[in-house]
Amino acid sequence: MYFNSNIKLMRKRRGRTQDEVAFALSMKRSTLSGYENGVAQPGIQQLITYSEYFGISVDTLIRVDLSKLRESELRQLESGFDVFVKGSKLRILSTTVDSNNNENIELVPEKAKAGYTRGFADPEFVRNLPVFQLPFLSPERKYRTFQISGDSMLPIPDGAWITGEFVQDWSTLKSGEACIVLTLDEGIVFKIIENGISKEGKINLISLNPIYKPYELAVVEIREIWRFIHYISDELPSGEISPANLANTLNQLKQDVALIRSKLMKNDR
Repeated sequence: MYFNSNIKLMRKRRGRTQDEVAFALSMKRSTLSGYENGVAQPGIQQLITYSEYFGISVDTLIRVDLSKLRESELRQLESGFDVFVKGSKLRILSTTVDSNNNENIELVPEKAKAGYTRGFADPEFVRNLPVFQLPFLSPERKYRTFQISGDSMLPIPDGAWITGEFVQDWSTLKSGEACIVLTLDEGIVFKIIENGISKEGKINLISLNPIYKPYELAVVEIREIWRFIHYISDELPSGEISPANLANTLNQLKQDVALIRSKLMKNDR
């Protein structure tokens, strides 16, 4: 059993201290230290917690001596290509349906975002979220709506409701797309992405508001990605409200997104 040496190795590769990982996993540092030193044995729930944190299957954490893997193999593992997890490229999503067995669109309001970060995979937590239906969306796809906060994606306003389509295979994401990204450390963020998963095992997150600098996120830190579909807001542009002003605002948003997408495509070449 290689659990203790594997979790220590993966923690160090991510540049995290025992205190940082213990905080992220909601456990005592002494407990984590005991696991890493092999003086304490984890239960099933602790194994699952570590598996979710590192994005590595329980089987791999227990049975495979990761220190014997080549650097390229470790990088693949850190990029989410664990054969036990990635074999079918399937990510399990907790979801709900209505009385006619149609997929609901669950609402994640601002006050529930912290709880969602911990309970996104808990069917009971997801079952207690408010739900609604939008008949013009495809019944063949899964959607969820998140309330965003802050001004990093202006002109999409603070408090807007962003509906996203669940992305099962992250390699299909195109640079320049807007996405809702869930990580255990960062929580829920709404950004334009630059997809570097295949080359570097990372994505770049870019705000529409230029005062916020882009930053990188390792794929192993990501738990869910939802592709932007639309947003709902009760906030109107300031000043004179007219169809022309509304059209200009929407056109400016499209131009901003197009400009970012163009820059990302140039960087990919």
